[in-house]
Formats: sequence, structure tokens, C-alpha cells
Amino acid sequence: MPDLLVITPVKDSIETTLQTIECIANAEGENRHIIYNDFSSEETKGVLEANKSKYNYELVNLEEITPTPSPNYNLVLQIAQKEALKNNVPLVIVESDVLVKKDTLSSMLKHSQKLAKCGMVGAITTDESGQINFPYLNFKNEKKQLVNTSHSLSFCCTLLSPDLLKSFSFEELSREKDWYDVFISRQSKSMGFNNYLLTNLPVVHMPHSSRPWKQLKYTNPVKYYYQKLIKRKDRI
Repeated sequence: MPDLLVITPVKDSIETTLQTIECIANAEGENRHIIYNDFSSEETKGVLEANKSKYNYELVNLEEITPTPSPNYNLVLQIAQKEALKNNVPLVIVESDVLVKKDTLSSMLKHSQKLAKCGMVGAITTDESGQINFPYLNFKNEKKQLVNTSHSLSFCCTLLSPDLLKSFSFEELSREKDWYDVFISRQSKSMGFNNYLLTNLPVVHMPHSSRPWKQLKYTNPVKYYYQKLIKRKDRI
């Protein structure tokens, strides 16, 4: 039986995805890793198929189970919740632009088991130089190593406890949204759970690798908000 169920949703960006996969494969603990390929290119799909045995992960190609175009984060979370509950283990989301360290997953597990009313545990994100970056810039000057936070936790690298998974069915997630970290963070708090951020457990985050249009936020804000507001991309 695994200690954790680790999932990684993938939409192309194969270079960072392979780095993410290798880091998870080298992490401590008995971790079951599932890749959810969300309508990536045939090239990406081929690379993911070819590396399954090398890195010991399972691959689910969403095109085989749904006709709905990417993003399919709600479906990924629904399937993963059921898999985690089968073995009564935490669900950890590690996105395909995040590099965990050897002890990241095992440390998150240990904290989740001893923290009071734990709903979620997140690892803080940094750039490759170790500077805190998006989406946790508001914690840049935080002195505490463990923060019980009312801020929403990102799903960059976050553990969802079995108690939370048992308390709220992801079948209820709205199909009108694309991403659910804000909603689930708030749901966890509203149900009486605590959400914790570990500021002494950094992971490297390479933002928006699988959604390059989001870089427009920094280079061409007008075009970015056209994509977000008019085309209704990236709904949270």
C-alpha cells in the first residue's frame, strides 16, 4: 500500500514535466504516482508512454475517457480522490512545473499526520535561486516556518488529507471553473479544517510552463486580460 497518492496533470511542456517526474521518482517514501495527460500533443504523449517504466508512474490519457477539451482539472481531481480514498491515503498534487526535493513528500506527510484538524498542507515555492515566487509572494517576509493560513493554497505542491477527501466530494466541483485550488482551500476552511503552509520546505516553481499565454500578464497585460476576461480562460 502506498504512503501517498501523487498526481501530476500534464499539458505538454514536456521538458519541465520530465524534470518533475524524475524528482518525484527520487523522492522518499512509498509513493504511487499518476500522470494525467490532458490532451497533450502526440509527441508529448509518446514521451510519457516511453518513460513509464523508467520512472515507475501510471499514465492516464484523458482523451480515452472524455471528449471534453483541456483543461479537465475537475475530472482529474474526481478520479484521483476516488483512488486516494481506496487506500485511505493523502492526495498530493505536484504540478508539471514544480521540482520537489528528496524529502518534500515525506515531510508533508509527517506534518499532515500530526497537525491539528489538517485539511491541506502546501510547500512554499521559489525560483531556482531560492527566492520565494508566484503564487506565494505574499509570504515573502514570513518568519514562521509553519503557517496556519486563511489564504488560499496553490496546488503547485499541496497535500489534501484523507479527512478532507472524505468530507467533500469533488463530484460537486463546478464545471464553470478551470482551476480549483482557491475553491477547495476555502471549502476546507469552511468545513472546520486548517490549511498549513510550510515555509521551510521549498520547491522550485517554473510558473506557467504549460500555459505560456499566461506570461502575457508580465509582457502584454492588455492581451493577457483579453484572453482571461473575453475568452474566459483560466477561470478560478
